[in-house]
Amino acid sequence: MASLYAGIDWSEKLNDLAVVDRTGQLVASGRFEATPAGVREVLKVLSGLRASNSFSRKAVPIAIEASRGLLVSALQQHGQPVVPIHPATVARYRGRINPGNRKKSDAGDCLLLANILRTDGHLHRPLHRSSDHANAIGALTRAQLRAVRTRQYHYLQLRAQLRQVHPAAVQAWATMEDRLLRPEAREIIALAPTSGTAARLTRRQIRAALERGGRTRLLDAETERLHALFREPVLRNPAALEDALGQGVLSTLQFVNVACQNVECATDAAIGLFLQHPQSEIYLSFPGIGPLTGARLLGELGDDPARFPTGKGMAAYAAARPFTWASGSSRTVMHRRISANKHLAAYGHHWAFATLTKSKECRAY
Repeated sequence: MASLYAGIDWSEKLNDLAVVDRTGQLVASGRFEATPAGVREVLKVLSGLRASNSFSRKAVPIAIEASRGLLVSALQQHGQPVVPIHPATVARYRGRINPGNRKKSDAGDCLLLANILRTDGHLHRPLHRSSDHANAIGALTRAQLRAVRTRQYHYLQLRAQLRQVHPAAVQAWATMEDRLLRPEAREIIALAPTSGTAARLTRRQIRAALERGGRTRLLDAETERLHALFREPVLRNPAALEDALGQGVLSTLQFVNVACQNVECATDAAIGLFLQHPQSEIYLSFPGIGPLTGARLLGELGDDPARFPTGKGMAAYAAARPFTWASGSSRTVMHRRISANKHLAAYGHHWAFATLTKSKECRAY
């Protein structure tokens, strides 16, 4: 058991530090900036607390309301144990101490964080120490996920605009993979963003656009299909309004093209880094896991072998273990939604469906 406990209330500019002993007595406090000099100042304060001859600042855990960021990373790089505590948990502790006062105080919160470790430190786990390689994979996979969500946002905007000015384009690729995100679809929409311009397309123009989009199979059949579809009568706006709406489609299409390119770059980078990791072969050995899903799982779980002492803990973290609520004579078992990693839970959901085509045992289950 540690003899000293520290808490940091972080902010964009100044960060507050408080250190208490086993009795809850404040033994050190201060304010520092999130700079290299500020971090050295914190470490100097901790090193100056000579609780015993064998004292080491690395034995002082630091509680903070964050699990990521430059300050957390700097403390970990200097070997300082960091214990992330959720802000909602801190708010509950704050209300327990003073129910009538709901106002937040930076100096009071860093002292509260230190006392949380002093009284209930066994209930909060230190931040795991994954390798830089695994942390980089995690950062890339989250960036890739943000790029996917941005692409989906612009895709929905494009689809909504096409429904008003070029409904045949929405139907043209509705049953195909990626739909309007297909390169060939984007090439043709860029050539003809409205029903009027699409109806005037020649077979040669459609075929050339398909080739620019990378299509190599059944070019003649696809050209005839689109040529006939675009010439079917549809409801149309007045010419001036249709041209204006078409310009809006082209503007949104540019965002879609950039978003698609960002997704491809982020995906390639994440997969490339994942395949260089020593544990990549382990993930790829599971049915239904490809390079991207494996990279996402490794990025969220990390490669610290001591992070999850039991499989039950990992399953709970991935929301794959049910939560039991019991009070008196009532007992309810429900899906775990709290104390879980929402990204990891989503990846596990996709993985479960992928195993249906790759594993007979999973499909039978």
